[in-house]
Amino acid sequence: MKDVDVFKRLLAIVEKYRRESHAGTFLEYRDPAELAALLDLERGEGREDWQMLFEWVEKYLRYAVKTDHPDFVNRMWSGASLPSIVGEIVAAVSNTSACTYETAPVSTLLETYMIERMLHIVGFVGGQGQMTTGSSNANMVAMMCARNLHDPAVRTEGVGRGALAAFVSADAHYSMDRAANILGIGLSQLIKVPVDDHGRMDMEKLEGRLEEAVGAGRRPFFVAATAGTTVRGAFDPIEPLLALRSRYGFWLHVDGAWGGVAVLGEQLRRRYLRGLELADSFTMDFHKMLGLSLICNVLLLNRQDNLFRQALSAGDGSYLFRDDDGEGALDFGPSSLQCGRRVDSLKWFLDWKFHGQAGLAARVERFLDLCRHAEKCVEQHGELELMAPRESFNLCFRYRWPETEANRFNLALRTRLYRQGISMVGCAYIDGRLVLRLLVTNVAWTVADVERYFESLIAAGRQLAAEWPAAS
Repeated sequence: MKDVDVFKRLLAIVEKYRRESHAGTFLEYRDPAELAALLDLERGEGREDWQMLFEWVEKYLRYAVKTDHPDFVNRMWSGASLPSIVGEIVAAVSNTSACTYETAPVSTLLETYMIERMLHIVGFVGGQGQMTTGSSNANMVAMMCARNLHDPAVRTEGVGRGALAAFVSADAHYSMDRAANILGIGLSQLIKVPVDDHGRMDMEKLEGRLEEAVGAGRRPFFVAATAGTTVRGAFDPIEPLLALRSRYGFWLHVDGAWGGVAVLGEQLRRRYLRGLELADSFTMDFHKMLGLSLICNVLLLNRQDNLFRQALSAGDGSYLFRDDDGEGALDFGPSSLQCGRRVDSLKWFLDWKFHGQAGLAARVERFLDLCRHAEKCVEQHGELELMAPRESFNLCFRYRWPETEANRFNLALRTRLYRQGISMVGCAYIDGRLVLRLLVTNVAWTVADVERYFESLIAAGRQLAAEWPAAS
């Protein structure tokens, strides 16, 4: 089969999938054993059989979760935007590594342009940035930069020389724990600061923990503010943290993986991110609320030196990276953890140019309005109850049920919704109580979709309630 025929067949399948992705249910559920049999995984290999290949493509799309379906409200992302899909296809066809200007000249300039654009928006004058493999990775790189800045000898002598202490909200993302582990800080040196009843880091408790650390001979080197916590969507206040930084000298990182998009709109920024321009680092994901295809993340440092390269560059990379000409200064490889870097800048650039900052900010504002409407729906339905004050884009609620069985009932309800293809909603725990976590990230969602979602959930809840005594 010629290349042109392969592309025609593939695009026909993809177009059909996109056209039908909002029809029917978001998932044709099969249990793992049944799905493995349907996929026919043991089928012969090495045949160079295009027909067989496209059969697997069709099966993949048939049984995959349709993340752009209105009933998929499970994660902080949903179906990818078309401009970013175009970028992904072109990046795959051109197939290069975005580590040097030499191998990826266009990608390098696109990434540089977009980073400069974001530095300007955030307010990091003369700062620096890079694309990473997601905010989990970005959080670790930020912590690594802070560690190496506070203890320069750690780069060669290791981490056992002194006690560094990092501080995060008790509701911070688990990537902070992993970063402390990978970087040798130690989980016991990652201090979890209690949150208030809105899920925000308690500033008085943080100050107390900082004092305790200093008194014990440890050096506070890193504090992370979460801009939109994973479960409650809470924003840790930045301005009080800046005041504490002036006293204790730590690096202030803002993890905006979820809620950092508020920086794109002036009103949103004033409400949620006051003082961001004075932080030491900031990360946000474009593949979450803004709808780009996975993965698209940026990490920014509010520094004019070359800390990225100082912290991350090690070993002899002279076979690949060269500083003997002007092009070498543009290379992202020496200041990245990866050697091979995906070309994610193209989809970022295309989507940004297509929608513009104003268009993306308007999308975020609209999501916030829909989340407010969802909150009203919960308040109006006697069978549902809010489980935490709504702080931003997350809505934590549950189906009312006697407390002793509430967790088990709501987990069973969530499973039923998923397996029957009704809807896919996330779940989490707040103070030991299981909540359903609704996230509004689907660009196709309307007020009618919000109302229909709760109607279908309540109908499923009533059905489960009628069966519950027998199920017990």
